[in-house]
Amino acid sequence: MNIKVDVEAAQQMGLTPEEFEQIKEILGRVPTYTELGVYSVMWSEHASYKNSILQLKKLPRSGKNLLVGAGEENAGLVDIGDGLAVAFKIESHNHPSAVEPYQGAATGVGGILRDIFTMGARPVAALDSLRFGNPDNSRVKYLLENVVKGIADYGNAFGVPTVAGEVYFDECYDENPLVNAMAVGIVRHDRVAKAAAKGVGNLVMIVGSSTGRDGIHGATFASEDISEASEAKRPSVQVGDPFTEKLLLEATLEAIEAGLVVGIQDMGAAGIACSTSEMSAKAGTGMDVNLDLVPLRESDMSAYEIMLSESQERMLVVVKSEDEAAIKKIFAKWDLNAEVIGKVTEDGILRISRHGKLEAEIPSKTLALGEGAPVYVRESRKPQYIDKLAEYDPSTLPEPADYNDALKKLISSPNIACKRYVFEQYDFMVGTDTVVLPGEGDAAVVRLERWAGSERGKRSGLAVKTDCNARYVYLDPKTGAEHAVVEAARNVACVGAKPVAITNCLNFGNPYKPDVYYQFEKAVEGITKACTELETPVTGGNVSFYNESPNRTVYPTPVIGMLGIIDDVSKAVRSAFAKEGDFIAVVGLECVEMGGSEYMAVIHKLVAGKIPPVNYDYEKHLHSFLREAILARTLNSAHDVSEGGLAVTLAECCIMDHERMIGAKVAMDFSARKDFVLFSEGGGRVVISFAPDKSDEIMALAKPRQLAVEVIGVVSGERLQINGTIDLDVKELATGYYGVLPSKFAAALEK
Repeated sequence: MNIKVDVEAAQQMGLTPEEFEQIKEILGRVPTYTELGVYSVMWSEHASYKNSILQLKKLPRSGKNLLVGAGEENAGLVDIGDGLAVAFKIESHNHPSAVEPYQGAATGVGGILRDIFTMGARPVAALDSLRFGNPDNSRVKYLLENVVKGIADYGNAFGVPTVAGEVYFDECYDENPLVNAMAVGIVRHDRVAKAAAKGVGNLVMIVGSSTGRDGIHGATFASEDISEASEAKRPSVQVGDPFTEKLLLEATLEAIEAGLVVGIQDMGAAGIACSTSEMSAKAGTGMDVNLDLVPLRESDMSAYEIMLSESQERMLVVVKSEDEAAIKKIFAKWDLNAEVIGKVTEDGILRISRHGKLEAEIPSKTLALGEGAPVYVRESRKPQYIDKLAEYDPSTLPEPADYNDALKKLISSPNIACKRYVFEQYDFMVGTDTVVLPGEGDAAVVRLERWAGSERGKRSGLAVKTDCNARYVYLDPKTGAEHAVVEAARNVACVGAKPVAITNCLNFGNPYKPDVYYQFEKAVEGITKACTELETPVTGGNVSFYNESPNRTVYPTPVIGMLGIIDDVSKAVRSAFAKEGDFIAVVGLECVEMGGSEYMAVIHKLVAGKIPPVNYDYEKHLHSFLREAILARTLNSAHDVSEGGLAVTLAECCIMDHERMIGAKVAMDFSARKDFVLFSEGGGRVVISFAPDKSDEIMALAKPRQLAVEVIGVVSGERLQINGTIDLDVKELATGYYGVLPSKFAAALEK
């Protein structure tokens, strides 16, 4: 490929002039075009985290249950006893989904699943966190319909249950949706695979699908702003095949179980360039790779194209020479390629040849994250809007003239309304291990019975949740990020689980903008604070910068994927009221802060004010109270107070069991303005219900923890009545709650 290699070519690939000079200094010469391409993808933000790694190192990355520290392998690994571990991780596919929503979302699911099973873990659950623009916008409708279909088609065909997630809408996401996919898998301790190319002389093999031209420069595409030119970069979006991925899963796990795999890594972003450089850098080795041996879909592909292709469903595997035949036999059985393309060397150099010509000769460590890739700290400046919006006084707003009408508007807000339209497109029961289904509880629960070797293990399960109130993070990046962690932990506690670790997907704008870098820096600080306090270390995750268009930047959105462990899945509780005559109580601190609330956004069209603080001592006591009460079978329901505040939470408790809706009679003290008491979202509060004869047990559990448990009503009738302020038939509430998304996305339902 005789293309001039100069600073202009480097800039077209996303490198800076300074980085181009650095490459020349490393190599002692001008790079070849293939080398320049490899550096450009490996030094892109997407692959190298060059603008974020120093901040990420501040996160708490170790804990007593962690088997693998953050960033050490393809996914985090948490010991759950019984010789079992959980591999879990979340990643973004935002840019591909903005220009090709179906394939962008589908391959996002495929990529995160490969991260899990390259660890030797079998995926048992998938989750997602989705952000879209105004749901009345025709392009937003198109994006949502195709993103959801992409997630559903890939996950359903692969055979993994999509058990939980979240969907939010705001105009800041109109042109740049956020599509974050999370996967969870189970692996035995003695079956964990590593992503390192160890053993000089060992063979390097490519397994799975053939390599084509799809996805070339996908990593650099994900490291720039969305613009009108993005439409021309559709070839940078990969194309997925879930049926091939299912075959790859089975073949990979069989090879790992047979002890034939020395090292293995998914070929995701940056393809062969990434897997060869990272695996060799990690082991302190090199590789000699002959691209003529790579199975291709198009025979005329150049070395540059082969190295940068992001064709899906491929792995790089390092094996001993004596195991070549056995590996090939396994992959042939599953009708997949398994070809030797090189060998591990001792000199730390990645050598790439094509048609007998040496196309690249690069020290592996100069390409890798945490090794030779550039590391930057960008200018940080507090945005002026933060202090200005924090000064806003919500008490200047008028109270609603009609509280019934206000509650109906909130319960039918797309951010609060039921997301059945989305999750009913997913197969959330494949494998039949989903205990708490989407829409039933504050977190999903998945049983571990088929994996465990002890009776205790057979009763246990995982609770998983994704969470982030991006509006909070926009108003106060540090405290808002703390809330994201704490609410995710509270969610898993509400089903009876102990929060143990998180993965995160940090979605922000352009890091070269000081305001954006401040948001990112403070959000990491908030996550660090919350995870340290709750003892939920960060096992890994993803940073997605450049989430902006020419018109706007998205809200800073640090999505938290929380993992919890529940000792007995049969005791998990749901959110909805369960029994007529049960007492209703609120556990938590009174809160009347209104900043960033859904009430202010929906009723008053304002995003302003101070957001509530986090009380960690209270939160930790609340979480342990919930777990103990649920495992003692003293609670019949538990539901976290979040978007919409206490009134919306009570309404949801009445209608979330759509087959058996039930009313509530509530009498409570209004210590402040009624709308503040009813619609404030802070305080670490949970609405619980329990049989009257359990009252003494509940109070006995709460007292030593100094928790306030205020009985405010009883489960009864067919109406939600709150003092004399709100009085609505639950079926009327349900009409808005269940009807708004189908009415806005009717075209998708008709397909």
